Amino acid sequence: MTAAATRLTLLTQENCVLCDQAKHVLARVAGDFPLVVEEIDLGSEQGRRLAQRAGVMFAPGIFVDDQMFGFGRLSEKKLRRALQRRSGVAAAGRS
Repeated sequence: MTAAATRLTLLTQENCVLCDQAKHVLARVAGDFPLVVEEIDLGSEQGRRLAQRAGVMFAPGIFVDDQMFGFGRLSEKKLRRALQRRSGVAAAGRS
């Protein structure tokens, strides 16, 4: 039985070092957890609405299954813990 993929939404902007860091974290984590990542430009109408609704102060904004997870530097360890709790399965991972 395979676990359902977790939907992640990433609010990004151009020339954003923290956005690039978040993308690298998501790529590593996707090796251990089934993820579907949607990237939305923070400057787009949809991105501005989402950021305003969730209180995202700056990029990147990270949502897990439509729930605000955080913004700014993405902690791989925190994300892995959250995904483990959601799946109920221990996964091998990096900290």
